[in-house]
Amino acid sequence: MKRSVLIVDDDARIRASLSRALSQQAGEVFTAESAEKAIASLSAVAPDVILSDVRMPGMSGLELLRLIRERAPSVDVVLMTAYDDLPTVAAAMREGAVDFLIKPLDLHQLRRVLDKVFEDRAARASTPQADEVDESRYEPDRLVGRDPRMVEIFKVVGQVSSTRATVIIRGESGTGKELIARAIHNGSPYASEPFVAVNCTALPSTLLESELFGHVKGSFTGATSDRRGRFALAGRGTVFLDEIGDTSLDFQSKLLRVLQEHEFYPVGAEHPERTEARIIAATHRDLERLVAKGEFREDLYYRLRVVEITVPTLRQRVGDIPLLAEYLVRKASQAVGREPPILARDTLDALLAHAWPGNVRELENCLTRAVVLATGDVIRPDHLGLTAQVAPVLAAPRMASLEQVEREHVAAVLKATRGHRARTARILGVSRPRLARLLKKYGIEDPSGTEPEPNEAVADPPDEG
Repeated sequence: MKRSVLIVDDDARIRASLSRALSQQAGEVFTAESAEKAIASLSAVAPDVILSDVRMPGMSGLELLRLIRERAPSVDVVLMTAYDDLPTVAAAMREGAVDFLIKPLDLHQLRRVLDKVFEDRAARASTPQADEVDESRYEPDRLVGRDPRMVEIFKVVGQVSSTRATVIIRGESGTGKELIARAIHNGSPYASEPFVAVNCTALPSTLLESELFGHVKGSFTGATSDRRGRFALAGRGTVFLDEIGDTSLDFQSKLLRVLQEHEFYPVGAEHPERTEARIIAATHRDLERLVAKGEFREDLYYRLRVVEITVPTLRQRVGDIPLLAEYLVRKASQAVGREPPILARDTLDALLAHAWPGNVRELENCLTRAVVLATGDVIRPDHLGLTAQVAPVLAAPRMASLEQVEREHVAAVLKATRGHRARTARILGVSRPRLARLLKKYGIEDPSGTEPEPNEAVADPPDEG
């Protein structure tokens, strides 16, 4: 079966590098320096797959994707970006992209993606079907990151938002579980309907039932009138149940009925009410352990995890801290009506060295404090208030040497990128030769156990020696 790829990128070096890398995997490799030229050559080239950059002069890769879905729906599109375009990931997946890759490209990953695309094309070759075009736009807000785990979450958000599937979001407190739930809701056909968030730990079981399902007059002391619950108020929107793992077994049985029958009984009511609301739940608890102990219903557990999203801790995506910090400083500055101050290099180092037990929420609180306290146009380490909570290497009883701190920091970033040396070098602000010397100097082992390919499509920063 024919295998042809059209590479669309305004960078000639990347086009040439990718052409060489894919020349054996694909029977034919074509290139175009812009989306406009890709469209113009579409009939003559007739590619199976288009591999396109997102940000280019003129038409963007996302606009190219939409045109391809209209004019040549049988062509598969894989998008790639070198920027903090993760909100675009979900939009691309919703609009028909088969995958989304982050530059600098991991060529092994790229080849795996293309192999899967070609296999899928072969499987459906006998009964080709044009994909339906979803014209709805999805632009999630305040989700920032480039870590591969976050990229995968954005893909799932884009894929699940158009469905009514129940979703369970798992992760430590402060990782952004509610933001992901809101992103799913905002990308759904019912985004104009209410998003109703309920913290299940804030109310005892009896009041939680009344809060969600409502009650009728006289059903309990203080019920002086009928009251609609959150499920009724949500309409066809979303009910977000935060910390579902902390609810009682009695409440869990009633929630199970909602999921099974799409109806609920207001407290004291004789007849049920129907609900069309979608349920998204979240927890920081180990649900499997709770099920084994008999503290969480197994049938509810399986009903909730139709789609499961696990959010990484901030410690697991250290490389995202600079992006998050920049965004959160802008956000805090806008809230207090001032120009965003600059993060000094030693301030960023302090952020990278911190353990962040409170995850992104703690980072946001820390930077909001810094924006308020910074009287000039630069945020210094003393504005952060992290003295008592720095990472172990800085908080050890015996003061660490500069070399010890450097070794720990390099090792932490390399681990966070899962051994991707190009990304590690970019985060550290050094060239790859310099990184190689640091790894050798400190005896740091590559956690992936593999070396990156020499023709990876990325340019090194200048070697500072």
